[in-house]
Amino acid sequence: MRQWKIGWMSCALALTAGCASVPERKAFEAVEKEESEERLTPARVPVPSRLPSITDASLLDDYLAYGALNNPELEAAFNRWKAALEAVPQARSLPDPKFNYGYFIREVETRVGPQQQRLGLAQMFPWFGKLELQGAVAMEEAEAARLRYESAKLKLFFQIKEAYYELYYLRQAIGITEDNIQLIKHLESVAQSRFKSGAPVTGVVKAQVELSKLSDRLLTLNEMRDPIAAKLNASLNRAPDAPLPWPESADVTMAAIDVGRWAAWMKENPELKSLEALVRKEDKAMALARKAYYPDLTLGVDYIQTGDALNAATPDDGKDAVIAQFSVNIPLWTGKYRAGVAEARARGDAARQTRKNRENLLMADVRMALYRFRDAERKIDLYRNTLVPQARGALEVAQSSYESGQTDFLNLIDAQRLLLQFELEAERAVADREQQLAEIEMLVGRELPRLGTEGEQTP
Repeated sequence: MRQWKIGWMSCALALTAGCASVPERKAFEAVEKEESEERLTPARVPVPSRLPSITDASLLDDYLAYGALNNPELEAAFNRWKAALEAVPQARSLPDPKFNYGYFIREVETRVGPQQQRLGLAQMFPWFGKLELQGAVAMEEAEAARLRYESAKLKLFFQIKEAYYELYYLRQAIGITEDNIQLIKHLESVAQSRFKSGAPVTGVVKAQVELSKLSDRLLTLNEMRDPIAAKLNASLNRAPDAPLPWPESADVTMAAIDVGRWAAWMKENPELKSLEALVRKEDKAMALARKAYYPDLTLGVDYIQTGDALNAATPDDGKDAVIAQFSVNIPLWTGKYRAGVAEARARGDAARQTRKNRENLLMADVRMALYRFRDAERKIDLYRNTLVPQARGALEVAQSSYESGQTDFLNLIDAQRLLLQFELEAERAVADREQQLAEIEMLVGRELPRLGTEGEQTP
C-alpha cells in the first residue's frame, strides 16, 4: 500500500516540457541531411562521399568538393551549428524535479503513531510563456549559427576560386614569358647576323640584356608557384608543399548580372540573414526579460511514513500522511528586472545597428566588385581583340624594318616588350574577371546565372 502511494506520487510529478516544435524538428532534419547526404558546391555539383583525388585532370569543381569535405574551419562552423541546435531542447525543458528525504532521528509521536521518515518530490514550473521564449531564443541562435555555416561555405569557395585562378594566371604568365624568351633568342640571332654584316654590336648587347631580364622574370614567376599553391592547399586542408597540378585553361564565363535585382539578392546573403536572426533573438530575449516580473510556481507532494500507534485499537492506526505543496517565488527586486529589460533592449538595438552597418558595407563591396568585374571584361575584349593583334603586327613590322636596316634594335625591343605586356594583361584580366565573379557570388550569397562561355551564342 505504501509502495503504491509512493509510485503514484512519483508518476504524478514526472512532467516534461512537451514535444519538439515543428521548426525544431525541421532544423534537426536539416543537420542530419547536411551530415549524411551529399553536400553541394555553389554550381550545384554533388560532393562525393569521400575526398576526390587532385590530379592533372581535376577541374575547379573537384577542388570545391575537396574543400567542402575537408576544410577544418567549415567543419568547425558546422559543429557550432549542431551545438547551438542541441541547446534548444535544453532551453525549453523544465528544470529537474527535486527529491527530498528526511529521517526523524527522534520520532514525532502522533495519535495514529510515530512519524518515522519523510519523502518529497517537487517540480518548479516557470511562469506561462517563459519556457516557450527560452526555446525561441535558443532557436534563433541556432538559426544564426546555421546561416554562419552557410556564409563560411561561401567564403571557403571564394578562397578556393581566388587561389585557383591566381595559379591559372601564373601558368599563363610563365608560358607567355617562355615564348618571349624564345622570341628574344631569335631576335638575338638576327642581331648577330647583322653584326657580322657590319651593323653595330648594340643590337646584340640589347638582345642579351633583354634576355637576362626575361630569364630573371621567369625565375620569379616559377618561384611564385609555391606560395600560391600553399594558399590553395591551406583552403583544402592539405600540406603546404602537397603537389598541385597546373589548372586547365579558364573559359571566360558569361554571367547574367542584373543590377536591378541586387536588393533582392542581398536579402538572401547568409551573413545578413544570420544578423537578422540575432535581431529576432534579442527581441525574444527582451520579451523573456519582461517575464521576470512574474513568479515561478512550484508544486510538490510529501509522503510521511508513520509507525504503529501504541494502542492498536486507535482509529487509523499507522496511517501514513500525504501532503500537497504549493509555493511561488516573490519577484520583489524590480530594479533588477528593469535592468534586465534595459539590457535586452540595448542588445537588440546593437544587433539592428550591426546588421545595418554590415548591409551598407556589403553593398559597397558588391559595387566595387562589380566595377572590377566589368573593368576586367572590358580589358579582355580590348587586349584580346585589339591591342595584342596590333602589338603582334607592330612587332612584325619592326622586325622587318630592322632586318632591312630601316630602324634600330631599340624599336624592335620596344615592340617586343609591348607585346609581352599586352599578352600578360590579357591573361591577368581573365583571372581578375573570374575572381571578381567569385567575390560577387560570395557577397550576394548565390550563384549568378550562366549564359555560356565566350564565343558561344547566348540564348
